[in-house]
Amino acid sequence: MIKVGIVGGTGYTGVELLRLLSRHPEVELKVITSRKEAGMAVAEMFPNLRGYVDLAFSDPQQAELSACDIVFFATPNGVAMQQARQLLDDGVRIIDLAADFRIRDIGVWEKWYGMQHACPELVAEAVYGLPEVNRTHIRPARLVANPGCYPTAVQLGFMPLLEAGLADTGMLVADCKSGVSGAGRKAEIPILFAEAGDNFKAYAASGHRHLPEISQGLSRFAGKPVDLTFVPHLTPLIRGIHATLYMRVDKSVDVQGVFEKRYADEPFVDVMPAQSHPETRSVRGANLCRISWHRPQDGDVVVVLSVIDNLVKGAAGQAVQNMNIMCGLDERLGLDSPGMLP
Repeated sequence: MIKVGIVGGTGYTGVELLRLLSRHPEVELKVITSRKEAGMAVAEMFPNLRGYVDLAFSDPQQAELSACDIVFFATPNGVAMQQARQLLDDGVRIIDLAADFRIRDIGVWEKWYGMQHACPELVAEAVYGLPEVNRTHIRPARLVANPGCYPTAVQLGFMPLLEAGLADTGMLVADCKSGVSGAGRKAEIPILFAEAGDNFKAYAASGHRHLPEISQGLSRFAGKPVDLTFVPHLTPLIRGIHATLYMRVDKSVDVQGVFEKRYADEPFVDVMPAQSHPETRSVRGANLCRISWHRPQDGDVVVVLSVIDNLVKGAAGQAVQNMNIMCGLDERLGLDSPGMLP
């Protein structure tokens, strides 16, 4: 059995990790930390886990994380980098669901996240945990940087055509919408029900901190820098990301064939028939990205539609997928379930 610890078990990604891992046949949950809720039974805070998780939250200073095989950090940005070095020295492998190790350029990371990096030497070692790209590097990794939710949906949508050198890298647009759970489990006015319900708005249109992560990935696929415009929006949904992606592609390209070939062996990417309209509700609760594409007016602009559950394929589910790969398991283990309807 894989002995697992979770640092930061009270947020939405933390409880989603608990939901998935509690039913994983090869996992033994050992430690769940929360400084504020130490001593409280997990099931008292999250009644959906009653009968599945019988642990109580532990104070991070007293938690025996070094006894774990893998530790997940479901914490705010800046926490994992403070503890990673000691855990790695103790032989523990780490999957960080925050952004501490995603961006290779330390200066860029510090600019966008507004703090000094505590262990820049580990950034070079960290493996970016997008399995559809880095599976062979994830397997032996000690430290995996789990991708962000927007970056997952956007990169999976752009990747096939960029890798094949078929898209104009000077004109990429990502118009993305997210449910309010993407903002985290906290009390802030913009995500209160009376503020976010029956409302729709763009935010961070001048620059969102997921932009450098997305640009880093797209540039890698293309083999050169890309010109990306990324604008996120907040929607009155609880879960879900819908990415509408625009790029110029020659009319002669078999777009459907490119996507089907690239994702033929990917268990968690569903390439739908051309001109389909994937819905966020079809992937709710599932570790799945559904993709389709359109060519409006038969022109040279291809529109790709990419949907995920931001808490599953965009966070906790992808983290469990990475754990499965790291431990030599079938990466579908504990994750092979359909979305929830209605």
